[in-house]
Amino acid sequence: MAMSNDTTNGTDGSNGTEGKKYAYTTLITRGSYLAGVIILAHTLRKHGSRHPLIVFYTSGVSDSAVRALELEQKNLNLILQKVDLLLPPAHIKTWLIAERFTDTWTKLRVFEVFGYDAVCYLDADMAIFNRNMDCIFEHEAGLPSDWIAANHACVCNKERDPWAPDDWREENCGFTPLEHPQALTEPTQVTPESRPTYHLLNSGMFLYHPSKELWAQMLEFFSTTDKLSTFKFPDQDFLAEFFRNRWQSLGWQFNALKTMRYWHPKMWRDDEVICLHYIVDKPWAGRVREDGTAGYKGNDGETHRWWWNEWEGYVRERKAKGEDEVLGLLKKYVASAKGDDGEQDPDMLAIGTGAQKFANNEKPEDEA
Repeated sequence: MAMSNDTTNGTDGSNGTEGKKYAYTTLITRGSYLAGVIILAHTLRKHGSRHPLIVFYTSGVSDSAVRALELEQKNLNLILQKVDLLLPPAHIKTWLIAERFTDTWTKLRVFEVFGYDAVCYLDADMAIFNRNMDCIFEHEAGLPSDWIAANHACVCNKERDPWAPDDWREENCGFTPLEHPQALTEPTQVTPESRPTYHLLNSGMFLYHPSKELWAQMLEFFSTTDKLSTFKFPDQDFLAEFFRNRWQSLGWQFNALKTMRYWHPKMWRDDEVICLHYIVDKPWAGRVREDGTAGYKGNDGETHRWWWNEWEGYVRERKAKGEDEVLGLLKKYVASAKGDDGEQDPDMLAIGTGAQKFANNEKPEDEA
């Protein structure tokens, strides 16, 4: 695979990181996220990452999906790690905004990766654009061993979704005060005195120093706290609580939620995005419409198009190498150009344009 030589602004990830052992981690619990993992790994490599992507997967991932990951281990520098689901104690009643979030407690298992100086977790619905993500590791030197670095949760809730807390408003969002270019290097930092919403983080990307001691502390908190029942976003709320006043904020470009493009235009620049986070509905679940729109409200056509461009490039590479088996295995997990023309994984409905309706307890429409 051709590798990017982009070293602009230290983005080769080499400033102060020589001799360190780093890795990325991600989690997949269902085959419907297989295409996301593949494009995440593909774009990491495309932009020159030198570090492996450790893919944690559970028994909920079908044999065919695991086979696809196995076929790509060498091409995409993957390390596969099967794990058991991590679930709250049986006596704890949880209230989640979507049933599929039950699986995300297992994301905490990425802290079990030992033997690395630092690790960066990336959600399976992310993709890398513009430059090498390895520059994230330049931020680990000043990070205390029992802290994480992450991004604020965007709490604007401009669509006024009913599941969101009352204080999820634009004026309470940690990104609202920010403008370009300061937003890239001077993000809002949380302090003990910060408003409550500033203490919330987005768990799609976080940088951490894994250790057995830290993992033991997390498991102890997970097993004993009575707060699990209050968490609507399982792993995200857990991390915000466990690392309260122990996390550093990073520039938005490392976890660029696709909604930020139109919710935070003073801050956002397309060419500054490093890691794009496809929250809610996933681009591989539905093609960009003929009118250029995509997503729940139709506002995500441009960013979904970026994903599809990467997918098409990936497919061309595999076809050129004669690697048809992996493409065949991926077929039922990616929307076709002409709609559903064959078997598709049933979980795909929950990650398409019906995803927001699932969260709002509405009846999802069939994918077009």
